[in-house]
Amino acid sequence: MAAAEGMADRVLTLRELNRATLARQLLLERRKLGLAAALERVAGLQAQWAPAPYVGLWARVPGFRREQLERALLSGRVVRAVLMRGTIHLVSRQDYHRFGAAVGPPPWLRPDAAEVAETLHDAIRAFGSEPRTRAEVSEFLAREHAIERPLADAVWYGLRTRARLTHAPESGLWKAPGLTRYVALEDEPVDAEAARVELVRRYLGAFGPATRADIAEWSGLRVRDLERPLEALEPLVRFRDDRGRELLDLSRAPRPAAYTVAPVRFMPRFDNLVLSHKDRTRVLAEEHRAGVIEGGWVKSTFLVDGFVAGVWEVEAGRVQPEPFVPLTRTQKAEVADEARRLEAWLS
Repeated sequence: MAAAEGMADRVLTLRELNRATLARQLLLERRKLGLAAALERVAGLQAQWAPAPYVGLWARVPGFRREQLERALLSGRVVRAVLMRGTIHLVSRQDYHRFGAAVGPPPWLRPDAAEVAETLHDAIRAFGSEPRTRAEVSEFLAREHAIERPLADAVWYGLRTRARLTHAPESGLWKAPGLTRYVALEDEPVDAEAARVELVRRYLGAFGPATRADIAEWSGLRVRDLERPLEALEPLVRFRDDRGRELLDLSRAPRPAAYTVAPVRFMPRFDNLVLSHKDRTRVLAEEHRAGVIEGGWVKSTFLVDGFVAGVWEVEAGRVQPEPFVPLTRTQKAEVADEARRLEAWLS
């Protein structure tokens, strides 16, 4: 602990935090990794919008092709399901069971609904061995278990966490069918306490250095739920940010210099890069937040010098960047070059 405590007074600048996060999110340099390994390295990708993880992987893995992810989904090697913060994520199958055990039901879920959902695991797994719509699941609950609304609406969310009811693989395809269906995975018992330790370790590895509030923001856990996992991970290294807040980190995690070159990157809607810290200014300036996050909607963004510099859309097959800030001639050329590469990949 002496070495860790000795670093506690070191202040990390905003740019140092930015570069550390980019390095861990595979955004300083694309890394040649298998899909499951890449997803595990970045602690999953948010996936409310089915194409988002495809673009997110393209930004992080050289030579990534859409059919690679589609094959991984259809084979069950990766899973699309409700996990951290009660939102839809794409993770490896192993991480699905581990992260699901760690985060538990969303904190807003009625306790009685969570309990009912847990008891229904075997029944819903048998029923959900074939893809089912939400309407079909609701009908099953009413017919076989006399669970009617409004309890049925709450139980629905419990089933997606406690009963391992995941999105059917087809829902995560690049051109997903319009009607979402769900399947139940066989439960693989995981010790919840050990899983929570691993969840926190993986967060720090993917997004650190970070405050306790940052970990809670990403995971959906309460700050007080993090004390035992953090104790189990000691010795951690400690820093301060420029506002004096304590930052925790793994001892061997990368922390590049502030002047490290950060290439232009195009990020998809809902990417965890802009959502996984309580203080999002390490990648998104506060004055630009409203232009990116509108209620529950998070726009596609692009990074210049490591920070969100604008948003982008596809219009008539062309990637159209809309910068928030003035760009130099060199930066404009780099944005245009990356936009052309993304266009070619999307075509």
